[in-house]
Amino acid sequence: MERMCIRLAKLDISSTLTTLKVIRWCGQRHVHSRPSVSVPARVDLIRTYSSSSLKPRGSVTVSPSHVCLRSRSGLLNTCLTAFKPPVQPAHEFHTSGRLRAVPAPFIWLLLKPLQKLVAIILGRSIRKWWLALPPNKKQLFREWTWRRRWHLAGSGAGLLFFISLFFLTHLDESPVTGRTRLLVFSRENFMELAQFTAEGYLEEFKEALIPASDPRHQVVERVVQHLAQRNQDIAEISSVSWNVHVVDGPTINAFILPNGEVFIFTGMLEAVADIHQLTFIMGHEMAHALIGHAAEQASLSHVVELLSLILLTAIWAICPRDSLAVLGQWIQGKLVQFLFDRPFSRKLEAEADQVGLQLAAKACADVRAGPVFWQQMEISDQLRGEPTIPEWLSTHPSHQNRVRQLDRLVPEALELRAHCDCPALPTADPRIIFSQSVRLLLENAKKQEIIEEEEKKEKERARVILPLPLIPPVPTQGSQPQLGGVLATSTLPQTLLNK
Repeated sequence: MERMCIRLAKLDISSTLTTLKVIRWCGQRHVHSRPSVSVPARVDLIRTYSSSSLKPRGSVTVSPSHVCLRSRSGLLNTCLTAFKPPVQPAHEFHTSGRLRAVPAPFIWLLLKPLQKLVAIILGRSIRKWWLALPPNKKQLFREWTWRRRWHLAGSGAGLLFFISLFFLTHLDESPVTGRTRLLVFSRENFMELAQFTAEGYLEEFKEALIPASDPRHQVVERVVQHLAQRNQDIAEISSVSWNVHVVDGPTINAFILPNGEVFIFTGMLEAVADIHQLTFIMGHEMAHALIGHAAEQASLSHVVELLSLILLTAIWAICPRDSLAVLGQWIQGKLVQFLFDRPFSRKLEAEADQVGLQLAAKACADVRAGPVFWQQMEISDQLRGEPTIPEWLSTHPSHQNRVRQLDRLVPEALELRAHCDCPALPTADPRIIFSQSVRLLLENAKKQEIIEEEEKKEKERARVILPLPLIPPVPTQGSQPQLGGVLATSTLPQTLLNK
């Protein structure tokens, strides 16, 4: 069969606006239309003469029922009759619900132990491989390393360059404070992780959650919403919905997740003295959330962990025995904690105190109550007999250092509060009142201690002067019993108290 190909340009078919972009017919009974699917049509081919070198030129006649192509010479007449637009069959699509991807920080937390295990296995394998080598091969390896020392140094320099480039491309500016920081995990990643964490906490505390009708819940709700309303100029606060959950428990703790889920224990409500201290505490926790301290701390921990894996591999490769390698790994972990993790955590806590004081000032709270809270916590720890931990061993600043830092920040916070159309504060400074109350309590305690010492001495003196008889006298008929020193000793405390 001779092949005849006819290419029709784009045609507009009357008022139906149906377009036929390209029809290519090669002597077969299939009509193809692009980009739509094949169009079923009835093709009537009327051919009176054909030639392999024929180039059709002529006219095109378009009508609602057919399309015809006629050449000038009349040698070729081709018509498409009964042309109908394609009818698309009805399709029903069923889609499943979107799967929630696991956040990147959560994946890192799961892979963190696996990374250490891989480093330990790698280092131990290198050590066993080296010990199994004969002396001549060890010497050859040393010579090979020395000959390629510049290549190895260049590789190390290139690695340091890429690490530095990674750091520079992941720098971010902290909200409110404007501090430059390293941020490997984005705020969006931690929003997803916060949702997972909030669901876990709600499941854990579901039996201890206080209902919203409880007055304690209502107080915390008002404080949190007031803080959010008075700090709407901060995008990280206005873009989050703050939800309060009060947990019935003696723990003195409160925390806020980056997605605005607020958790506070009733032990914290009992620890604060007034609404101003509660506002400061909530401002402190809100500062952690809006600045993104969780993402920042996880980013630094991630980088330090990756760098420490190199040292961990070297420890297991160099140490001759597994026991020494375990000891070296323990020392490395402690050094990472005391040199990086805990100092950085204390720095973030101090920054949260600063920003939280500003948030409380804009909420018209008495910011002078902030230092008083930490003074109360210090005295409470002493009364409970809790040991004082050195600050360099803790993830939080000591109570005394927090009081000193907040005292330095109070004048600036008071000035900020004055510019927020807040009512005037009372002239009595709560810090002075608290100091006077503590001084009075200490004086009373010292007086009580002196009284107890005097009572003890008087008791001892009474026992010496009026010793108890070894054989109690037998009372005769009509005589009164002789109490002697027992009566004097028992009435001594009451006499001192009367004085």
